Amino acid sequence: MVSFLKELSGNSYPGRGIMIGKSVDGASAVIAYFIMGRSVNSRNRVFVPFEQGIRTQAHDPALLSDPSLIIYAPVRVVNGQTIVTNGDQTDTVYDFLKDGKTFEEALRTREFEPDAPNFTPRISGLVMPADGDFSAKMSILKSDDGRDSSCVRYTFDYDNIQAGEGRFIHTYEGDGDPIPSFKGEPTKVAIDGDIDTFAQAVWTNLNEDNKVSLFVRYIDLKNGGEDTRIINKFN
Repeated sequence: MVSFLKELSGNSYPGRGIMIGKSVDGASAVIAYFIMGRSVNSRNRVFVPFEQGIRTQAHDPALLSDPSLIIYAPVRVVNGQTIVTNGDQTDTVYDFLKDGKTFEEALRTREFEPDAPNFTPRISGLVMPADGDFSAKMSILKSDDGRDSSCVRYTFDYDNIQAGEGRFIHTYEGDGDPIPSFKGEPTKVAIDGDIDTFAQAVWTNLNEDNKVSLFVRYIDLKNGGEDTRIINKFN
C-alpha cells in the first residue's frame, strides 16, 4: 500500500483518475475523480452538479472545439449505487443497471476511446452500499498494445475494503507521445482526513499545469447521506 498523495504528486500526467475507498474512521465510502488536460480543448472544462452526480461543461464555450470525448456525466446514481467513469460510458452503465443488468454487461458493449494514437483507456467504478458497508467494482477497457482493432477488458471486484484504504486507477502511466496507458491492477492506496482535508490534499498534489477539476464524495454507510466537494481550476 502506498500514499495516494504520493502517487499523485509523482506523476505529472496520470490523465483522468478514479479512487474508491473507505474513510479512516470507517464511516464512509470515499470516491475521488479528477480530470487533467494538455490541450486547450481538454483544459477548458469545469465540473457542475447534475442530478445526484456531476457533468463536465466548457468553461469558455468559444474555446470548445470538439465536445465528443470531453463533455459527459462522470458521476450518476442509480438504485442507490454510484457510478463514476471517465466518459459517456457512465450513461451505458446507468441504463444497464436500471434495466437489471450488470456493470460487466454494460462495459462489454464499450471499448477504449477512438483518439489515435493514444487510444485512451475507459476507466469506470461502481460503489454499492449494503448493510452498513459497501462493495466496489472497477474496470479498464484498453487497446491491446496500441492496436485499434483489439480491446482488452479488465474488471476488479472488491469487498470488505478496510478503513483508510482505497484503490486507484487512472488512464495514463505518465506523459508521452503517444501517452502510455495505465498498466496492471488498481493501486492500493492509503487515504486520510475528513472530506475537506482530503479534497484539498488531493487537489494540491495534482500537477499544477495539467489539473483541471476534482470531485470528491463521502457516502455515509449508516444513513446513505452524501457529502460532496467540487474543485475547478476555472471557476
